[in-house]
Amino acid sequence: MTGGSRGIGRAVCLKLADAGYHILVNYKGNEEEAMKTCDLCRERGVDAEPMRFDVAQPQDIQAALGTWVEASGKERVIEVLVNNAGIRQDALMAFMNDEQWNAVLNTSLQGMYQVTKQVLNPMLMNRYGRIINMVSLSGLKGMAGQVNYSAAKAGMIGATKALAQEVARRNVTVNAIAPGFIQSDMTADLDEKELSQLIPMKRFGKPEEVSALVGFLASPDSAYITGQVISVNGGLYT
Repeated sequence: MTGGSRGIGRAVCLKLADAGYHILVNYKGNEEEAMKTCDLCRERGVDAEPMRFDVAQPQDIQAALGTWVEASGKERVIEVLVNNAGIRQDALMAFMNDEQWNAVLNTSLQGMYQVTKQVLNPMLMNRYGRIINMVSLSGLKGMAGQVNYSAAKAGMIGATKALAQEVARRNVTVNAIAPGFIQSDMTADLDEKELSQLIPMKRFGKPEEVSALVGFLASPDSAYITGQVISVNGGLYT
């Protein structure tokens, strides 16, 4: 689980822990919150391990996750991967600098690629896997002021659909979830009262309403669903 220390990421970790999965909680810098997520998972009777690396840095991913995968061998194969890590650095494109563009693309799109590469072959050899990519409403319709974020999430959507076709015969499914406005650190700087008026349900969503869908897509019940992008947005964009 990338970006598992808070918000949607924590809710997903807890949902998967409730399903009996042992959890790897990736985080970039907030060790305290990552450890809290691990503790909450352990309270549910499963093992939970914090794993620090920056998804935008391939060498960090290899050093942490790659080493874990190699050391685990066939004994501990990752069955479910949730690519959740992402950042926003909003700006109109006319005023956007290269650092803002690269940081957002490297975290979401490049991070998804690098992390998935580390766990994909063991899934294929095991003939079972669930890959769930957290995308966004922005990746579906585009959002002014988010050219970088919209591009990153749209890229993840395309990769989801293509990879799903490549690995389907090995019983590995690849799907994407596109949240709308969800109460989290990423939306904390937005005017919730004003933006809620744009949403048919007149409210922001809760992280648990996203994690519920992750729980289903991670389960055997979703075995014939792959290459899909499912929105969780209160009817904002359908």
